Amino acid sequence: MASSGPSVDMAKAQKKAEQVFGILGGGLVSAMIYLGDRLGFYREMQSGEALTSSELAQRMGLHERWVREWLQGQAAAGLIDYKGEGRFSLSPESALVLADENSPLFLAGGFCALPAQMAVLEKLPESFRTGLGLPYDAFGPEGARGVERLLAPWYRTQLVPVALPKLEDVVPKLKAGAKVADIGCGGGIALLEMAKAFPRSDFHGYDISHHALARAEQNKAAAGVSNVTFHDARQEPIDADASFDFISTFDCLHDMAHPETVIAAIRKALKRDGTWIIADIHGQPSFEENLRDNPLASLMYGFSVLCCMSSAMSEPDGAGLGTLGFPEPVARRMVSEAGFTRFKSHDFDNPINAYYEVRP
Repeated sequence: MASSGPSVDMAKAQKKAEQVFGILGGGLVSAMIYLGDRLGFYREMQSGEALTSSELAQRMGLHERWVREWLQGQAAAGLIDYKGEGRFSLSPESALVLADENSPLFLAGGFCALPAQMAVLEKLPESFRTGLGLPYDAFGPEGARGVERLLAPWYRTQLVPVALPKLEDVVPKLKAGAKVADIGCGGGIALLEMAKAFPRSDFHGYDISHHALARAEQNKAAAGVSNVTFHDARQEPIDADASFDFISTFDCLHDMAHPETVIAAIRKALKRDGTWIIADIHGQPSFEENLRDNPLASLMYGFSVLCCMSSAMSEPDGAGLGTLGFPEPVARRMVSEAGFTRFKSHDFDNPINAYYEVRP
């Protein structure tokens, strides 16, 4: 009698079930991190003091029973330490990741857009059928805020003191007074950090996200700077007059429906002796290499379907690069095709991003 299908190794099936259940658990722990960040638990516990659920609830004006369940779940996940006798504390190391927004390791901000990101799941089956993705603003204001809070710690702690000094001739120009553009500026944090550090320079941010531009204006007002202007790139594209000394694109080219058009515009906007810095996801040139060597590959492909590739496919003829679609070989090819002749890779000790210094 012919076999009705391949034989099943039940031990392997059990292991697979455990793996999938663990993935489900990760999703639920992510939801609890979102609540911890939104309600302010991590910030309240940042001192490291060991607190009971009653003490924490009283300090925060919350219901003890809900606080207790959240604390116990966080301790079970290894994010908060249980000290015995009903007391919980946040270690200094966990505080750097979950509470301190000025830490380069801060990640809790990236969870604030989780509800908006999960909500688009209801719309994505149609994208799979038609091929047309969702625009960046489909995530609403919280989507823009989430991206900003995920990327802002690096801008605040590394961009000006670490990255810019390693670029040839950039800092002297910025000190003397340069014309600067940040394409895909989002909430404007990178641009504002540079504007505060180099008050003689003139900074321009360009984006197509209405939600991101609204946040950029709010952040500008809070920063109290006057040397920054934000532009809706659909209405006010960057000038093709070779007037910019320095241009940056941080974590955005792989999201764009037409990155080749943007790269060509940057080439026309940049002076002959100007510099363009690209920050983009550090991926491998092929799926096989990502599968073998990239421990964050599954996370990146998930982000891509939810957001990055979806945005890059939001127009009928979109390039659809996706989160891992702009590795160094692709970057080199695309900038060369636009007329750039110099390309240098930098290591700024960021496990997520690769950085390229590009010049005409």
